[in-house]
Amino acid sequence: MKLIALVEELASVLEAAGVAFGHGTANAFDESAWLVLWKLGLPLDALDEHAQREVPPAEEQAARALVRERIASRKPAAYLTREAWLQGVPFYVDERAIVPRSFIAELLADGSIDAWLGDRTRRVLDLCTGNGSLAVLAAMAYPEVEVDAADISREALEVARINVDRHELAQRIRLVQSDGLAGLPGPYDLILCNPPYVNTQSMAALPAEYRAEPGIALAGGADGMDFVRALLRDAPAHMNDGAVLVLEIGNERAHFEAAFPRLEAVWLETSAGDDQVLLLTKEALRP
Repeated sequence: MKLIALVEELASVLEAAGVAFGHGTANAFDESAWLVLWKLGLPLDALDEHAQREVPPAEEQAARALVRERIASRKPAAYLTREAWLQGVPFYVDERAIVPRSFIAELLADGSIDAWLGDRTRRVLDLCTGNGSLAVLAAMAYPEVEVDAADISREALEVARINVDRHELAQRIRLVQSDGLAGLPGPYDLILCNPPYVNTQSMAALPAEYRAEPGIALAGGADGMDFVRALLRDAPAHMNDGAVLVLEIGNERAHFEAAFPRLEAVWLETSAGDDQVLLLTKEALRP
């Protein structure tokens, strides 16, 4: 069987099984390609190059078994492959940390927030770092900065350590266990945060793939804003003059604006639109 035929067949199997996507892929074909190429030891961006390759029976059966595991376990593919990619950069991930997918990664890569930064930008915080991906991308984007990568979960920080070491950034990224900003002295010039923001009603409706992730990284209380309220209250004391906070709130813009009706936020454009990520200056956060 040719590789492309196997990918197409297994995509149909995934589609029929009703699995949920959103952890690196958006559809059954891309998910099938990811799993098949990974199982065959081929680069994940090399489908066209290898499309007509004949897949030996043993490799075909191994790929089929992986797709069956994906369906039976309802785990995100990244937990099965132990790898996720963000802006072309590979990261280790397992069930101890949320699968990285923050739109903040796009803003770091394309320079969208650079206009708010400058020579004074030296200290960066990645709060709720999870597997450390945003901290790594920030260190790559801004070679002159030092980054604190903080999370309440010691297990997540163990995963982050793997990624910091993998990308040889241990000299510039410090891992800190902290409940919000409580364990962080600051002050910072840039705070990045992809916090738990899913509201209670949405949490109850999440597909199994999302429930496979640590709930502490997702659940944000009744309106999704529990963590955000504490963050915005405490952030100014941890920010230098001229500092900015870049905050992801997913599909919770309505709840955010209801909770902070007088806050002057700058909404940033991402591939998902202009209502997922916002920027707040220290001045805007002051009471």
